[in-house]
Amino acid sequence: MTIEYAIFGGGCFWCTEAVFKDVIGVETVESVYTGGRRPNPTYEQVCAGVTGHAEAIRVGFDPAKLSYGDLLDIHFVTHDPTQLNRQGNDVGTQYRSVIFPANAGQHAEAEAAILRAQADQNQPIVTTIEPLGEVYVAEDYHQNYWDGAGQRNGYCMAVIPPKLQKLRKSYADRMKSLSAGG
Repeated sequence: MTIEYAIFGGGCFWCTEAVFKDVIGVETVESVYTGGRRPNPTYEQVCAGVTGHAEAIRVGFDPAKLSYGDLLDIHFVTHDPTQLNRQGNDVGTQYRSVIFPANAGQHAEAEAAILRAQADQNQPIVTTIEPLGEVYVAEDYHQNYWDGAGQRNGYCMAVIPPKLQKLRKSYADRMKSLSAGG
């Protein structure tokens, strides 16, 4: 099996990670920091908005089961790409809607996905496409957050279930939790 990677941000990485872990063809999801200036940033530094990094996820996927374009379409359905430097109450450039393509093919797919997504929006999409620089894996306690501490976190309980509902509504046939092999 060949694994390819997609990196994008759409708000809090706890929330985006929870969505993509349930998509058929997704093999791994890591919470990461990228798109910033400071080497080896900490969560506190990123949250303070002083590093320029986005909270993002690195999705390892099987291209035989799921295309990069499909991942981007799911990304656009499960966050609000019309909010500049925020998602709901999370405000700052670290929560920006952003795609970090790894190559020219992914860049072209990102541009096409933005155009597809714009057709479903009443406001302009503000998602940026930024060069992929250094990627820093977030601290261990951020990984698989929804599966553990997130179930006891009021913020996650308010934000993640609606995102999973959007995924269920638009992509039920692509969800691990709803498939026969679940």
